[in-house]
Amino acid sequence: MEEEIKAEFERSGFSIDEEDILKKCLTFCINCKLTPSDLVSSWEVYYLNRQLSGSLVQNAQMDGFLLHLQNEQKDAIIKEEPNLHIYSSNDVDMILCDEHEDTKEGILGTPTDRPENIYPESFDITPGTTGNRRPSSGKPSRLASNNMTPFGQRTSKFVVQSAFNNPLDEGNDVKEQEIDNTENDIIRRVQPIKRCSLQVCGSQPEPGCRFMYDRVEDRFNSLENRIRRHAIALVASGLYEEPTDPTVASQNKVFSVGMVCCDGEGRLNEKSVLLQGSVEHCGGQRVRLDLHKLTQFSLFPGQVVGIEGHNPSGHCFVASKVVDYMPLSISPNADLAPAKKQHLDEEFNPPPSNMLEELSLIIAAGPFTTTDNLFFEPLSELLAYATRKQPQLLMLLGPFVDSEHPDIKKAAIDRSFEEVFHEEVLKRVQDYAAFMGSAARVVLVPSIRDAHHDFVFPQPPLDIHFSDLKHQITSFANPGLFDANKVKIGCCSMDILRQLSGEEISRNPANGLSGDRMGRLACHLVNQRSFYPLYPPAEGVPLDLSLVPEALQIPSVPDILVLPSDLAPFVKVLPFGQRMNEEEQVKCICINPGRLAKGVGGGTFVELNYHGNADRTSASVIRI
Repeated sequence: MEEEIKAEFERSGFSIDEEDILKKCLTFCINCKLTPSDLVSSWEVYYLNRQLSGSLVQNAQMDGFLLHLQNEQKDAIIKEEPNLHIYSSNDVDMILCDEHEDTKEGILGTPTDRPENIYPESFDITPGTTGNRRPSSGKPSRLASNNMTPFGQRTSKFVVQSAFNNPLDEGNDVKEQEIDNTENDIIRRVQPIKRCSLQVCGSQPEPGCRFMYDRVEDRFNSLENRIRRHAIALVASGLYEEPTDPTVASQNKVFSVGMVCCDGEGRLNEKSVLLQGSVEHCGGQRVRLDLHKLTQFSLFPGQVVGIEGHNPSGHCFVASKVVDYMPLSISPNADLAPAKKQHLDEEFNPPPSNMLEELSLIIAAGPFTTTDNLFFEPLSELLAYATRKQPQLLMLLGPFVDSEHPDIKKAAIDRSFEEVFHEEVLKRVQDYAAFMGSAARVVLVPSIRDAHHDFVFPQPPLDIHFSDLKHQITSFANPGLFDANKVKIGCCSMDILRQLSGEEISRNPANGLSGDRMGRLACHLVNQRSFYPLYPPAEGVPLDLSLVPEALQIPSVPDILVLPSDLAPFVKVLPFGQRMNEEEQVKCICINPGRLAKGVGGGTFVELNYHGNADRTSASVIRI
């Protein structure tokens, strides 16, 4: 039969040189019950649809061809019998296990080696069926019992990897603890969750905005405004004098404000640091910085700092002190102008006063599916976990349709990126919101790695429209600032922590963060009052400073700062000193939830309960 298949391909003008391809084609014929001529006819359709070139059939095209054959068979069955329901092993398990929990516990069954149920689930929200699960009716289950994915073969579902302020774990020395995750449990609500308020803060790009039109002038003005704001803030604090020109030769100690730059295209080091002043004070000129007198510093390109020192020759500024933060006493007021805030609860009453500044939320960042398929199993299990825990707010940060996924990069899918997002992600989120009721809220934040969204930073929110769930599912810009129950939350799906980690140079950093590099990197964002203080941007970052540059600003220290990264997940409390006339120290909870999916396995997410301030907040990093 292999010879017949090869002859059919050659008759149609194609050639096969590898035996592995013939063996795969033979398997396709057997499994799909096709003749060699039918197989080649399907290949011609696939070849034309994919706009492939060349007459040689390649092994890399077989995965996409198999998916094409399976879709053809499915469409033929549905066309023949429109109301036909294709039963899967998930349906059989549901029917066989459809008995009361107490009855099941009393019967001792035969042990089996059957893996855990990993099929994507949605929830029946028909009146009178609250709490019952059913297989998703959008399409037949795509996983067969004999095609178990590596993600579904895990021995445990959810494991607490680390905890913060957990009263059950002394000294925060947390051992990995498995969370009970019975797949067929019946969800019972002890008390309904209380709806949280949402309020968008600051400016953000609008969906459908124009980008890739930034000019050199726009970039210059944005950087100049950062230096100017920093200088005004340092002078207004009363601790520093008016900045002077650092390029002028002087034996006296002077104070200057400027941006850290590198003298070449390579990585920043102690011998290549330049200081670029503002146009107002030195015409934007640069001068070399000598750091040998400093006992401690932490610098990166694009950082705006205050420098004390002297320039004896006019060619090199010898620094004696570096001020790398903006004083809290002169920070912009958190209460922005009315035009800068958007209320999202017009049709709902605000939460009771005793519930303000209290919030329960689950935070997860993409990718939401493993690299070996597009089944989105980690997302399904996250939503099932959130259904049991019932948080007031579920934060999902992109990428949702990851442009780095192997199937996306190879174009081995037969749907558009928008269809994948709506069918695999948005449909699951809609089922979750509908099942949980009007009190549950979901926030979606895009990523520049989203194949279905605008490739620009700052990034507009996802253009999603709902008729019945518009007050439950909200999309924010990237980066985004919003209030939830008066808890100020900032989030940015750009991996700025990893990018800063590759550019920062330091010597005995201050603030007690010498041994906590992740905390120090996160502090840079708040100290610089910017979600992306790095300049020039990292390779591959489509930074557009003409597109609402205010969207990158952090006007005040947020209560919670969410920064997803490929680096190790963490939950940290970062101190930022005291504001004027206030005794309590300003603190920010910085969270890196990690990635929900890593390779062919699960990743991590964060569950957090905020109670007024950082000291009474508990959080857990959970491995899925």
